[in-house]
Parts: sequence; structure tokens; C-alpha cells
Amino acid sequence: MKRASKSKYRRVLLKLSGEALGGAAGAGICPDTVHDMARQISEVRALGVEVVIVVGGGNIFRGLHGSEHGIDRATGDYMGMLATVINAMALQDALEKQGVATRVQSAIEMRAVAEPFIRRRAVRHLEKGRVVIFGAGTGNPYFTTDTAAALRANEMGVDVILKATKVDGIYDSDPKKNPRAKRFETITYIDALQRQLKVMDSTAFSLCMDNKMPIIVFDMFKPHNIRNVVLGRKVGTLVCA
Repeated sequence: MKRASKSKYRRVLLKLSGEALGGAAGAGICPDTVHDMARQISEVRALGVEVVIVVGGGNIFRGLHGSEHGIDRATGDYMGMLATVINAMALQDALEKQGVATRVQSAIEMRAVAEPFIRRRAVRHLEKGRVVIFGAGTGNPYFTTDTAAALRANEMGVDVILKATKVDGIYDSDPKKNPRAKRFETITYIDALQRQLKVMDSTAFSLCMDNKMPIIVFDMFKPHNIRNVVLGRKVGTLVCA
């Protein structure tokens, strides 16, 4: 599929939290929410933009939460990685029902349900017009799916990380608690660090900053918003050098 001239980006990484797949409750898998995500991603593919996705698993199990309740941290993190593969499979199913060819690659080998992560194979899938969903994080405990997103974005040579959230960008304070909170249209990595704004965890954010990988934080739940971002419209907050 050829890229339409009006799209701003050639290749993007979409970072989805597990809670986003849970819908309003933020837990479990909400079929309506997953299918809405698939429709939005299908719109972006129709523009000819190559899409890779990293999905979290917090709607099913979060390793850090488990460690606070007596589960060994490494074991809990591996459990969380398995949860991300469940989410990746759900999203794959929804995308394929939209007619979008999709492959799931896992950082932990489970060949019955997903391909192992092989960078060159993933690039080839993109060249053939397929969406690639990366599951199981980095394959290592103590690393978040934010870090996995930053790592895969750089490995895959994407133009930008699209971090989908439930708010329409980055604010100087919590907009739910402070009605006067200011939203940034653009902010530098350094300013975000100095203001201690929770864009990503520190490891992921440092990886993006060191490699000058731009991040756009935007509201996933506003209709057609992924498409609007890809078209270069002023949506969310851009974090850049």
C-alpha cells in the first residue's frame, strides 16, 4: 500500500496500555473498545502508514502490583508479559476482522500463538503491509512496556511514538484535580524531566531522549484521533528535543 501524500509519517509505533483495552472499567478485555481501536488503526493503514504496536497487560495483571502482594517481582513481571500477549492476540483478532493483515511477535517464545521477535522479519511484515504487534515487553523482568515501546521504536526505525492515553496530552498538573491545569502543545525532553511530568518511566524516556525519538501523547478515545495525529493535525502534546 502506497503512502498517501497527506500523511505526515511513514512508520509509527502505537503504544497502548492494557487498561485502555479494558474500556471504562480498565480491567479485562472490552470487545467494543478493542474493535474501536482496530477501526482507528485500520484508518491509519488506509493512509499507507506502516504501523507497529506495543501493548501493555495492566488490565489483566501488573507485575509490580503483584510484588506488593507477596509475589516474587521477577515472577510477577513474567506473568504481566504473558498478559500482554493475551491482549496482543485480542487486538490481532479485531484487526483481522477489519481486513487488516496482522502478525504478533513475542519477546518470549510461544510459537503456537505468536512468532518470536525477529527484527528483520518484523520489518519485512511492514513492507508487505501488515501491522505488527509486539507482545511480552522486552522479554525481561524489571522493564515496563513503555521501555519495550521505546526499544522497539528505535529498532524498527519509526518516525514517532504515539502514546495513547485517556487524556488529551501532557499537563503541568493533574487536570482532573486542577481545572486550571495547562496543557502543553510541545515540550522538550529536558523540560518534561525537570517538571517531573509522567510521560513514560525514566528508562523509556531516557532511551527516547538519547535517540531523539519524538513522542506524541494523545487521547485515544476521541474518534479518529490516531488518524488526526498521523495527518499532522494539532492533537495532544509533542515531546521532542
